[in-house]
Amino acid sequence: MPKELRSKDEFDKLLDRAIEIRVSKSGDSAKVKLRTPDGLFTLKTTAEDADAMVKGAKVPVVEF
Repeated sequence: MPKELRSKDEFDKLLDRAIEIRVSKSGDSAKVKLRTPDGLFTLKTTAEDADAMVKGAKVPVVEF
């Protein structure tokens, strides 16, 4: 079961441990999913913020 993150700070802490990042966009909103060895974490945000958050990621980014 995925765990929902509440802030971008929590997202940034987990970004270093991510294996894969998935971005699902729907209109102006987006859901960013981080797959880590510990599990799946999700964060709901705007599409613009999602692009900015995953811009410098060192792991594969898959967009839907």
